[in-house]
Amino acid sequence: MVRDVAGTVVGATVGAAVGAVAGAVAATVVGARVGATVGWTKGTMGTDDAATFRTMLCFLLLLKLSGCDCLAANLDLPQTAVLEGHGFRKELMHMLIDLRPQFLRFPGGSFVEGDWLKNAFRWKETIGPWEERPGHYGDVWKYWTDDGLGYYEFLQLAEDLGAEPIWVFNAGISHNDEVDTTALAPFVKDALNGIEFARGNSESTWGSIRAAMGHSERFPLKYVAIGNEDSNYLMFYNAIREAYPDIQIISNCDGSSKPLHHPADLYDLHVYSNATYIFLMKDNFTRTSRTGPKFRVFERMIVTDPTVFVSEYAVNYPRDAGNGSLLASLAEAAFLIGLEKNSDIVHMASYAPLFVNDNDRRWSPDAIVFNSWQQYGTPSYWMQTFFRESSGSLIHPVRLASSYSSSLAASAITWKDNEDMFLRMKVVPVRSGLAGAAEKMQVLLVPYSLTSFDLALDLDP
Repeated sequence: MVRDVAGTVVGATVGAAVGAVAGAVAATVVGARVGATVGWTKGTMGTDDAATFRTMLCFLLLLKLSGCDCLAANLDLPQTAVLEGHGFRKELMHMLIDLRPQFLRFPGGSFVEGDWLKNAFRWKETIGPWEERPGHYGDVWKYWTDDGLGYYEFLQLAEDLGAEPIWVFNAGISHNDEVDTTALAPFVKDALNGIEFARGNSESTWGSIRAAMGHSERFPLKYVAIGNEDSNYLMFYNAIREAYPDIQIISNCDGSSKPLHHPADLYDLHVYSNATYIFLMKDNFTRTSRTGPKFRVFERMIVTDPTVFVSEYAVNYPRDAGNGSLLASLAEAAFLIGLEKNSDIVHMASYAPLFVNDNDRRWSPDAIVFNSWQQYGTPSYWMQTFFRESSGSLIHPVRLASSYSSSLAASAITWKDNEDMFLRMKVVPVRSGLAGAAEKMQVLLVPYSLTSFDLALDLDP
């Protein structure tokens, strides 16, 4: 009994914190001098490339003493320090590349909604020249963003990573207010325009703007998520399905406990809790029925039952996780093993949040911690490296014959690296050679550990 892993297991969810991943040794400055005619003057200045990023604050202080009554500085790294020349710090992006993400969900969850709609993420205000972007106050996480990391940059990042872009857009609802259904049409049109910006040809209204920004080729946007934990769904679904029938539409309603009352290709599930609960979630989808119809009728349409997108998961209780802990990562590993074994139902999963600036923490824990010149991965980051070969692999049934089986999580996959094929077994970081590997082996499982080993397979007949 071998089946294909249905889609991607490891991806990345980025939130607003990723906006600070650029350091600075060069700057584009725009300002209006005191007493002068109102207007903007744009110039470029630079520093010695050998300067460390730790000088950034001093550099900003000097700029603010330059005599301008209005000043803005766009800080850029030298081209040798950024990924593909697109402004993302190379060492941070390489940490992402090492996870081999299959998708990138952006720009986040609550960041999309805002506490109030006036502070929600508006994609149209995040494209075009940096100095012309108005920016907005991210009132959920309590900081101002200049939106230098906007919709266009997220699409570029997904392209640079070789990952599928998943765009989450605002559906007319924030944490505290919402647009009346009768006034929702402009939001629906805005979502369609956003898809056209990514997918439209260079002659289309919004595709031409993308082309003018330097990307004449279309971005392969195949997934969109309608809002984040909110409603106002059907108007968006119907409009997108009519205009782009191939796009996979993700519902923000949890369909794990009961069937959705609306059509969707996937439904979005968020899982945050303590380590015990996350560990026990490993069996959540094992209990899901595989019998019954896979198609149903909704408002005269034949729709399929949606698969699962676990777009946010983490152990986040302070006692268990802190700023990142081994205990949290082990519970998450067991949860991922459960998703891996139920990949006929679970299509995608991503840890969240992805990045946090160590000097401005608004959420803990996170996968990658950075400041202006350093970075490190928490245990939850390193745990995910054990699952980077899971996407597209073959999964095998595993039987645990132990009185402690309820306290164990295990999986087995076959994956291929170039011409070699391996059998990988994971039990809930130890990675070492196994002397005398054979059909029957004894392996010591250390308490509170994730044990993973690859056995090279003999492919000769």
